[in-house]
Amino acid sequence: MDSSCKPDDAQQFWEDRYSSTERVWSGRVNPRLAEVVADLPPGRALDLGCGEGADALWLADRGWQVVAVDVSDTALQRARAAASERNMASHIDFERHNLNETFPQGMFDLISAQYFHSPARLDREDVLRHAAERVNPGGVLLIVDHGAVPPWAQHHDHSFLGIEEVIASLRLDSTAWTRLRAEAVEREMTVNGETARVPDHVIALRRGR
Repeated sequence: MDSSCKPDDAQQFWEDRYSSTERVWSGRVNPRLAEVVADLPPGRALDLGCGEGADALWLADRGWQVVAVDVSDTALQRARAAASERNMASHIDFERHNLNETFPQGMFDLISAQYFHSPARLDREDVLRHAAERVNPGGVLLIVDHGAVPPWAQHHDHSFLGIEEVIASLRLDSTAWTRLRAEAVEREMTVNGETARVPDHVIALRRGR
């Protein structure tokens, strides 16, 4: 995504976004996450930019102990409420972080960054490199990016890195990581009655033991 003219205050941007509507996201797990996690044993997971908590809840329901982070207090309040309603509060630690400045403590068996783009300032490459350092041996770093935008959004300035560019930007030791997935997968989107198929870039990397 084009970094020019981005708001510097990520917390205020996302707080305004969430507080302006009762729900921002669908409440359903991101399908690429579900596909990758289906083959993994439960462990400790980190959900970067958890929003209203759908992915964290899905992981907890499948035995994961989750740390779920977001910059918006409103998003986290909604996520905590959803976890309480489903009796999963003991399985998820919700933490507020501006990931440009702070990062959760500890190591993880899964770190998930789903559509980790932001109209507000986000030091994305630095955050993802830091995330890779926090993956346990044998653990997985999962990055799912927009590969393109639907036709109705093309009047905005959007530019997304390709799969190989993202992997290169992580600066990983190629002898220490294995590619589980590195591919584009089409997803159907419908907004205001208009439907389009857009690519998701799916990157799943396993850290060597």
